[in-house]
Amino acid sequence: MKNYLEFEKEIKLLETDLDSLKSPFGSEGISEVDTQKIKKTEEEINSKLKLTYENLNSWQKTLVARHEDRPRANFYIKKIFSSFTALSGDRLFSDDQSVIAGFGLIDNKSVLVIGQEKGEDLTSRIERNFGMMRPEGYRKCIRLMKLANRFQIPVVSFIDTPGAYPGIGAEQRGQASAIANSIECSMSLNVPNISIIIGEGGSGGAIALASSNKVIMLENSIYSVISPEGCASILWRDPSKSLQAADAMKLTAKDLLDLGIIDEVIKEPLGGAHRDAETIVQDVKHSIIKNLQYYEKFSRDEIYDDRKAKFLKIGRDKGFTKPASLTESSFGYKESLFLKTKRELERNKYIYYGLLAVVLTAIFIVLSVA
Repeated sequence: MKNYLEFEKEIKLLETDLDSLKSPFGSEGISEVDTQKIKKTEEEINSKLKLTYENLNSWQKTLVARHEDRPRANFYIKKIFSSFTALSGDRLFSDDQSVIAGFGLIDNKSVLVIGQEKGEDLTSRIERNFGMMRPEGYRKCIRLMKLANRFQIPVVSFIDTPGAYPGIGAEQRGQASAIANSIECSMSLNVPNISIIIGEGGSGGAIALASSNKVIMLENSIYSVISPEGCASILWRDPSKSLQAADAMKLTAKDLLDLGIIDEVIKEPLGGAHRDAETIVQDVKHSIIKNLQYYEKFSRDEIYDDRKAKFLKIGRDKGFTKPASLTESSFGYKESLFLKTKRELERNKYIYYGLLAVVLTAIFIVLSVA
């Protein structure tokens, strides 16, 4: 049974009509199927889908990113990677079911695969804690990332979480430090790491695994420091203002690509990834292989430097003339002439005040003698 979002009501009615047209059993028994009418209805559905999904606002994209039928991490792992072997436990407390991690093959090359898994039905969602990782989940990922780094195996992460689990037990076991250590580990790897945001990329729970050489988003996924509802509750004390919050937060793939936060957007099939899971799987696989091939000729130090340069240049387009890059001798920044002059004047303002007083005095004396 398909699930429909609020703005898909017209599409739901059309698809219901299409199902009835395709059925040979009518009110008067078996009847002939009207192929022309079926074709016309299908064209109408595609036209409506295209019009609807081309004009989604930020809040509607958030709803699509959370869609119940959207392919989950486990689906991508099964379809993309062969000989996948899952590994469990953080060697400290327990195994976190909200994250799947293990080694597999893609294009006959070994990779470490990490996937935040929300679950497919109510039972599995409860078991997976709706994709909200606990400290032991992050520690498991850290353990395996260090192992992959030791054996020079690239890391591929599938991000899909509303955020890290905020329960008392998680806080008691060091949730904040686990997230911080995961970010540090991701940033310090000497092997390429690629993160694909397939649904929600929420808060530090996502950043912990998305601090990568390449951050890729599906077209209708989102990536933000807080959910729109949480933002609206904090700023306006009104969760109903989620649309305004979503627009202000710039959490869509297009906005984040324009801001330089992410590196690539994978276009989704008509009507979203949940309508054609096989096509989106092949597109994601192609993107992973392409990005892994890009780093094949990089040395371990160059991979690390590339990641460092990527994060150093975020936010520097305004007020800086040149971002950090691998072609520079260091990772310092170059200030614009205006900012440099302003800083120089503020640092030596008393000297310049004195010189200005001397110049004005000299001009006054010259004018007085004349």
